[in-house]
Amino acid sequence: MRALARNPDTACLPPQVEVVRGDLTLPATLDPCLDGVQTVFLVWTAPESTVDAALESIAGRARRIVFLSAPLKTGHPFFQQPNPARLLAQHIEQRIETSGLEWTFLRPGMFAANARHFWAPQIRAGDVVRWPYLDAPTAPIDERDIAAVGVRALSENGHAGMEYILTGPQSLTQYEQVSIIGAATGRTLRIEEIPPEVARRGWTAMPAPVEKMLLDAWAAAVGQPAFITSTVEEILGAPARTFLTWVTDNAAEFQASAASSSLP
Repeated sequence: MRALARNPDTACLPPQVEVVRGDLTLPATLDPCLDGVQTVFLVWTAPESTVDAALESIAGRARRIVFLSAPLKTGHPFFQQPNPARLLAQHIEQRIETSGLEWTFLRPGMFAANARHFWAPQIRAGDVVRWPYLDAPTAPIDERDIAAVGVRALSENGHAGMEYILTGPQSLTQYEQVSIIGAATGRTLRIEEIPPEVARRGWTAMPAPVEKMLLDAWAAAVGQPAFITSTVEEILGAPARTFLTWVTDNAAEFQASAASSSLP
């Protein structure tokens, strides 16, 4: 197994993974990385301007690509809010479809791991969580299920031309998700609704387009269940992990450190 990294020394990957130096923004660096490679798992983290050249390099060496895309063709309004990331995913898919590669697109919905960024900082700091659109439901998917489906698509035949919409097994409002975190970690949390404009003022580290996409998506989702598929179970032969399972396995993310908990 080989992984591409700009700086292999800081990649922090398991020892059995061969880490090679390369950069999606410098397509000329990709050819040595692709020597002997037949299948590629692509997570795009570079500017759109380098998509065409990078995919040309990949298509010249590999025969199969699995792209971590977005739920572009899902009819639920949560997934239909326009944003730059959506347009970028569409462009990458179009280039892959005409590249001659055998392809599979993974279309995960809301990641369970987003709870680390959404709510963990507030929960570690105290017992109050303030958040907009608490009634908006999503079906958070465990990143391990996404990875497992990706492994199947990379290593098995029968996945060519497939577009897998991946979700968790439950429709849960954001209020319910925070409540699950509290129950699973033994915390009594006070959950308070705040207006979206107040939330945006507190999201100093989040890019403005992402803020707008999330707020628009949650607003559109209020009042209807989250979109749920059985794709994970159909491919893996086991049900998708629940949000409770994810929280239980990542409970340390929501606990204050020993140093901070000892402060007066």
